[in-house]
Amino acid sequence: MKAAQVSRQHLVSQVLLKQFTMAGPVDRGPQLRPVDVRHPERRNKLTSTKACGWADAFVAFDSPSAEDLWSSVERRAPAAFEAVRAGTPFTDPRHVEALRDLVVLHYVRSYRYREVYTNAFGAVSVRLRNQLVRQFPEPLRREALRQTGFHLAGSGALDAFAERLIEQSEVAQDFGSGKLFRTSIEDMFYKVRAMAANWQLDVLTPESGQFLVGDNPGVSVRTDTTPFSCNMAFGDAHSIVLPIAPRHLLALGRENVIGTIPRALVNQINTVQILAADRYVYMHPQSTRLEAFARKTAKRRRAGRAIC
Repeated sequence: MKAAQVSRQHLVSQVLLKQFTMAGPVDRGPQLRPVDVRHPERRNKLTSTKACGWADAFVAFDSPSAEDLWSSVERRAPAAFEAVRAGTPFTDPRHVEALRDLVVLHYVRSYRYREVYTNAFGAVSVRLRNQLVRQFPEPLRREALRQTGFHLAGSGALDAFAERLIEQSEVAQDFGSGKLFRTSIEDMFYKVRAMAANWQLDVLTPESGQFLVGDNPGVSVRTDTTPFSCNMAFGDAHSIVLPIAPRHLLALGRENVIGTIPRALVNQINTVQILAADRYVYMHPQSTRLEAFARKTAKRRRAGRAIC
């Protein structure tokens, strides 16, 4: 029997979000604090991981295929997190691989990737339509006459018919159904994982303060600017960063390192999470100073004074 389509799909793994929680009422379980970066003045209630970090039908076609792939990464995370907390993430190569794959997963399975994918498909479609009209006007007119019985005289009509032909193509149909996105995001995961295999892993702890995590949590960064620039292509980045707990951050690097970073750098990384977020960032419920920092930074983002 074919597995059912999954509607509510978590872009931020629940196993990761749980690291930012504290115990709540018995009937609600562990809870964390969300901050709405689009409306930072709103006061959001504490909530469960199940209600956070998800998108409706993110993979709209054959989602069980994608969910199986994501699960193959997520189920290895708890043991790797235990090793991080124990200060021994590099004693077992399987933990390093699990943590690195978790970084890749959250870089690829993101609103950011969907936006890039959608924009790229639109740009290719426009370029193809223009090419058809410019290079093959007469074959287009003959095909229009065959399909519609009309002679297309003006360039506007020819352009519209070329767009119609593209929309009828198998690729465009697969785009519309979501099939193309599902295969694209799975292929991208394998591609980025192969590239990331050439990187090592930094496991970083703040000297003071805590990390928060956004709903686009695996963020590419360049560290040669202040503040860090972010959301560039993988090949152009100095690192991909992923907060995995209030006191632990993963970053792809040149060597396997356990290190401590100053408060100023923690603030930069938290700023990157806030600027890269689609709608929410999440933190431990008792992180009151961090909540204030997040709201202030989100207001700057909304005003256009802080953009990734």
